[in-house]
Amino acid sequence: MKMSGGPASVNIKVILLIIAVLIAIGTLYYTQTLVQKLQEKERQIVELYAKGIEYLANTTNPDVDITFLFDNIIKPIDFPLIQSDAENNVYNKTDIRNVEIDSNMTSERFKVFAAELISEMDETHPPIEVKYEGIIINKIHYGDSEHIKQLRYYPYIQLAIAALFIIIGYISFSSIKRSEQSNIWVGMAKETAHQFGTPISSLMGWLEMLKLNYKEPDKVLDVTEEISSDVEKLNKITYRFSKIGAKPELAKKNVIEEMKQVVAYFERRLPQTGKSVELKISGDDNACAEINSELFEWVIENLIKNALDAIEGTSGKIEISVKEFKKRVEVEVTDSGKGIEMKRRKDVFRPGYSTKKRGWGLGLSLSKRIIEGYHGGKIFVKSSMPGEGTTFKIILKSC
Repeated sequence: MKMSGGPASVNIKVILLIIAVLIAIGTLYYTQTLVQKLQEKERQIVELYAKGIEYLANTTNPDVDITFLFDNIIKPIDFPLIQSDAENNVYNKTDIRNVEIDSNMTSERFKVFAAELISEMDETHPPIEVKYEGIIINKIHYGDSEHIKQLRYYPYIQLAIAALFIIIGYISFSSIKRSEQSNIWVGMAKETAHQFGTPISSLMGWLEMLKLNYKEPDKVLDVTEEISSDVEKLNKITYRFSKIGAKPELAKKNVIEEMKQVVAYFERRLPQTGKSVELKISGDDNACAEINSELFEWVIENLIKNALDAIEGTSGKIEISVKEFKKRVEVEVTDSGKGIEMKRRKDVFRPGYSTKKRGWGLGLSLSKRIIEGYHGGKIFVKSSMPGEGTTFKIILKSC
């Protein structure tokens, strides 16, 4: 039986890790490119601002209109900006824009504050020079706007949060996976014990009957036939477990004939359950499907066992019907048991789910894998009402 955690699982994890790294690199590259474009746009605004001041300084026209410069360039600026002289000295607080300044700051403290601010800005962006007749008269220093600062750090925050969720998710899913694997191992052990337990219990009973009737040849012959049947049953169980995880061979088989063997086996042993249950099979006698006999019989056994457990009284009915259409064969197993609640219908095929006190919830899970994984068919709860019974439906490809 193949288990997860092998080379294929490792390869998938490596591929997912590579994809995650590529997404992270792509996110950082895109964000940094966007930041650079915004920074270039802000620099163009500063340059335009500096050229406006330079134009005013160099113009000889006393009637020049500076309204456009003030309304369309200076007012919309939303990033930190300082206008200094050629030696980086700032004399007025009004020369600093979009920076919080303590109104109680002394002149000496203001000079130090402005110098530190200019040094910080110049490390990020070189200042723009304003010239008058070729001589530098002012410098425009500027920093990044709040939007650029937020955008610069946003991908790192986003990736950190995503990484945190991935780590939490990985730990959670790993824990769930280990728990499910543990449940599956326990369930498989119990299912194995259960599968072997039934024929072994019968064999022990037949041995006791041989001891009591060893002098009566006819009864001994009957008992040996039953022993032979149980030994064959043990052989089938061994074959079934050997095929879990391997691709079984499918062959064209008569569906009803295959199921009749299972029904006959249960009919001989129903009296031992203490219940009076009518087990009936009907339908298209010529229905043909490509199946693996041993595994398909296992599915029918699981459905019959499930039906017997669902019948809570001393009497009941289990009906199996077969219908063949052009491209498919439909098998329905109906019981008169307690039924399944609507919200629990999908859970019945989940590994580990069981409503029985001593159940381990693998029978229907294995049945689903056999029908859908190995035979390419479908198995589902067709109908069920609490107190009225349940109908399971199997759809197979016809011959």
